[in-house]
Amino acid sequence: MTRGGMESVEVFTTESKGRGLKAQKEFLPGDVIFAEPAYAAVVFDSLTHVVCHTCFKRQERLHRCGQCKFAYYCDRTCQRDAWLNHKNECSAIKKHGKAPTENIRLAARILWRIEREGSGLSENCLVSIDDLQNHVESFDEEEKKDLRVDVENFLEFWPAQSQQFGMQYISHIFGVINCNAFTLSDQRGLQAVGVGIFPNLCQANHDCWPNCTVIFNNGNHEAVRSMFHTQMRIELRALSKISPGDELTVSYVDFLNVSEERQKQLKKQYYFDCTCEHCKKKIKDDLMLAVKEGDNKPSAETVKEVIQFSKDTLEKINKARLEGTYHEVVKLCRECLKKQEPVLGDTNIYLLRILSIVSEVLSYLQMFEEAAGYAKRMVDGYMKIYHPNNAQLGMAVMRAGVTHWHAGLIEAGHSMICKAYAILLITHGPSHPITKDLEVMRVQTEMELRMFQQNEFMYYKMREAALKNQKIQVMPEPSNEAPPSLFHKKE
Repeated sequence: MTRGGMESVEVFTTESKGRGLKAQKEFLPGDVIFAEPAYAAVVFDSLTHVVCHTCFKRQERLHRCGQCKFAYYCDRTCQRDAWLNHKNECSAIKKHGKAPTENIRLAARILWRIEREGSGLSENCLVSIDDLQNHVESFDEEEKKDLRVDVENFLEFWPAQSQQFGMQYISHIFGVINCNAFTLSDQRGLQAVGVGIFPNLCQANHDCWPNCTVIFNNGNHEAVRSMFHTQMRIELRALSKISPGDELTVSYVDFLNVSEERQKQLKKQYYFDCTCEHCKKKIKDDLMLAVKEGDNKPSAETVKEVIQFSKDTLEKINKARLEGTYHEVVKLCRECLKKQEPVLGDTNIYLLRILSIVSEVLSYLQMFEEAAGYAKRMVDGYMKIYHPNNAQLGMAVMRAGVTHWHAGLIEAGHSMICKAYAILLITHGPSHPITKDLEVMRVQTEMELRMFQQNEFMYYKMREAALKNQKIQVMPEPSNEAPPSLFHKKE
């Protein structure tokens, strides 16, 4: 079954996994299989005044809706585009006296759209909202309690003059949000800023080693003439060659975890048992739990102790990061690495987690040379574990490349930036802001590398002079948040 704009995919049903998506034609790495605007989407409660409610870009100065004083927009274009979806919300917020939580706002936007268009198939949708999975019957007691609270709060907010829906149907909508909502990120793709429902994307099944990735594209509202504005959307992009008839899969969780942990997470959040090839055969688990080989191979007891020490240290690190005491974070990481290095292998995930944190924090503290050494080890480990076209890998390689560049290690820096650029061209595409940033860095480091190869002494002299005249670019403050995951799960 296909619909306008979705001719390249079809929905199929299997006994084991329910519905899924299948390719109708061949795709190559980096191809956009389909792009889908949100059926409904809202900004997170904590960011409503710093993120545009239409395109989800973070902006310094936003225009506030003069009516409800709640919604914010980049400009008049975004405000005009929002009106169809904001109109009912605007008067409901005014009447209610305050805006409800993001979950209630998203449910309300979905139901207002159903009120306008009916709950059947919308244009370019392969399935209707009614047909999306809600998994309400799988909820545990805590989740059922949260659902009841959400429904009660929703009914308080929902206007009397709007179409009235039954409790069961409202519960269905909250269930759909609970297990199908997609995380929306800012224009750099680094921070989760909102949540939306994309019915076609919901049909893509999970695989820990998928053949597709999903990227959020904020659209372009900067064009002078509105006919060139592009809509905010998600893009399903091919990571490897896909043949007609192949199932299209995405990963709901980060791969950097042993199969048992990934399976637990998927069962808890999405209510299914993962039976993908990587989980069944525990592929790469041995790398993620690697210990030092050789004559002095550590005992099982020692390994257990070091892993427990690593887990305890990661908790302390999180606390120190929340308090912003970054020198304490570095101290904890160095102590942990001292314990890990004689015992854990280079691809062990506990070692890689510490390397990732210490390289990021040292870069922020402008201790670039030490950071570069750790970043190189992190990237070497990641390369052996991640799919070669994984977005998380691309971002990590980019970070490591920038760190090497700042450390004056121009050859390694340029090489990593080129590698990251090749990955992000596939995962994000050439027009994504982060890929464009990377292209600028690639050109800059290439120019510096040429200068370095012609005359090393002059290169370092010029670099020294440049650093004296201009403060080195400060790395972004380390974030406690993991990169935005694919689907947004209400915690």
